[in-house]
Amino acid sequence: MKREILITSDGSTTIHLPDWDEQYHSKHGAIQEAYHVFIKSGFEPVCSKLESESKGNISILEIGFGTGLNAFITFLEGIKKEVKIEYVGVEAYPVLADEIQKLNYVSELNASEHQLIFDAMHEISWEDKLAISKDFQLTKRKQFFADIQDENVFNLIYFDAFGARNQPELWTEEIFQNMYTALKFKGILVTYSAKGSVRRALQTVGFMVERLPGPPGKREMLRATKNRS
Repeated sequence: MKREILITSDGSTTIHLPDWDEQYHSKHGAIQEAYHVFIKSGFEPVCSKLESESKGNISILEIGFGTGLNAFITFLEGIKKEVKIEYVGVEAYPVLADEIQKLNYVSELNASEHQLIFDAMHEISWEDKLAISKDFQLTKRKQFFADIQDENVFNLIYFDAFGARNQPELWTEEIFQNMYTALKFKGILVTYSAKGSVRRALQTVGFMVERLPGPPGKREMLRATKNRS
């Protein structure tokens, strides 16, 4: 399948798949989308909850590690929040090294002092849990989403799979049941999608689902909370 680097509306890059008319991140702004959907709507609320409970650690599962943008931004925000993060990124089809070199996230985020961190996120071996920094541990798993079997592990899930229009099998009740099982009680899942079928699938497996204002280019997004232990 053809792949090309695209400059999005906020100046940051994404990988575009012309045959699917699909991108790894929003063409309306890759960095803007990541901050709105995953940081503002997911990471920050979870951090606030943990602070109120005097717990400083957060465990995150990313569905679709892809370009590493969400992981890198979470690393940067973790420094500000002074929290320890255990981050698991699941990806069945890793992005190629030459594509990673063409992405401009470090410069667009004014984070040149952390270039080696971004590089390390892509260079570390798969399946091994490694300390990227003293407060950020990363495990990359080369795995299909349907094979995830974690139970009661994560505070937060970034659900960033390709859209249901091209890969409906990634947005089923079966997949979301795996997500529900993987979350701790009161853990949350955030996704850019606001499709009715996605909302209903989340509700069917037990999530309490909220519609939230979406990032640039999208009217709404979804946040789902595990409300049963």
